[in-house]
Amino acid sequence: MARTKNPAVRSMLIDRAALLLRERRPVTLRGLVAGTEVSTMAVYTYFDGMDGLWRAVRQEGFTRLAARLAEVVTTDDPVHDLAALGSAYLANAVANPDLYRVMFDAGFELEDARAADATLERLVSAVDAGRSAGRFRPATDPLDLATQSWAVGHGLAGMVATGPLPAAALGYGIPMLTALFVSAGDEPSRCAASVASGWRLR
Repeated sequence: MARTKNPAVRSMLIDRAALLLRERRPVTLRGLVAGTEVSTMAVYTYFDGMDGLWRAVRQEGFTRLAARLAEVVTTDDPVHDLAALGSAYLANAVANPDLYRVMFDAGFELEDARAADATLERLVSAVDAGRSAGRFRPATDPLDLATQSWAVGHGLAGMVATGPLPAAALGYGIPMLTALFVSAGDEPSRCAASVASGWRLR
């Protein structure tokens, strides 16, 4: 009879692999299970081997990001929503710094590449709503502005969650996003208030 898989064991192995990568320690079967109550066979039971583990590690980063973004409630202020999504992105990176390091490493395949696309699509939808509401110019390309917004969050996350800047630097997101959205046509004072309110949700 096949043994029932324990999701907690799968999650533990993923987190340990990401931690070993951050610490630049060899990621071996023995290293993954050292100090735990599972055997090296768990890697095969849950991932069919090391290649499957690497795919799962990167996928888990996007899975947790998608879950965090899903917590952001859509409001009647799309600029607020964009800032809230950016704030949620940063919160996820800070909460999962080891997985965040692996998410964008093209050296590891994804189990489902659509998961990465889905996270960007949340931003694209918010930009499109902003354009429809007259906050952004009609000529605004939703994908282009969403990508620029993501780049702001990614830059801050990289310097705080995995880099040299303190958490207080995350506050720079407010003026950066405000400037970006104003350049896309939003009214400055209204934009600043919307971004600040969305950013505070972090």
